[in-house]
Amino acid sequence: MAIIETEATLHEAHRDNHTHRDVNGGWLRPAVFGAMDGLVSNLALMTGVAGGAVSHRTIVITGLAGLAAGAFSMAAGEYTSVASQRELVEAELDVERRELRKHPKDEERELADLYEARGVEPELAREVARQLSRDPEQALEIHAREELGIDPGDLPSPSVAAVSSFGSFALGALLPVLPYLLGATALWPALVLAFIGLFACGAVVAKVTARSWWFSGLRQLALGGAAAGVTYALGSLFGTAVG
Repeated sequence: MAIIETEATLHEAHRDNHTHRDVNGGWLRPAVFGAMDGLVSNLALMTGVAGGAVSHRTIVITGLAGLAAGAFSMAAGEYTSVASQRELVEAELDVERRELRKHPKDEERELADLYEARGVEPELAREVARQLSRDPEQALEIHAREELGIDPGDLPSPSVAAVSSFGSFALGALLPVLPYLLGATALWPALVLAFIGLFACGAVVAKVTARSWWFSGLRQLALGGAAAGVTYALGSLFGTAVG
């Protein structure tokens, strides 16, 4: 009994400790990177215009235009990209579905060969393939995963991708504009809020990487600050040249 309890304890300990990070990032990564993209691009756009010594009204209009243009562009691009990818996957699934209907034995043998190549004994591989091939839909799902590396039941939605990209980009792009909308007339409040947002986005990204939160936050702050500094310098240069 003591041995059984010890084994059970070891099993529980292994189960509790044997966890991994979400290497795909799930929804967090695209959402954070979308917001970060909006924040960096709109901050750089606004600082570039501010470098030209224009009025704060012009900076606000520029920031709002950059938010709208960038968000719609991101949404349209993401929708087209995901829709094209989904259409390609569905076309390949149709090819596999026809092959399963026309040549079921060949597909079953192909599946058995695949398992055998991975180290399964030939007789067992053939039996596993035979049993899995009984249900056409299950066979299609298995062939899609093994040959194409996709899950037919978990294809990305173009609409969801477009809406999420629009929302995350718009949220990030709003940060540098917000102080002006609340009455600020100088650039520095927008820079402070944007830099806080950059650090926060970088820190959140650390949740799906092996880096520490402060390192990721400072790295993103440095990159975003560099982009803002370069565009401000270019805006000053162009403003002087045009003036």
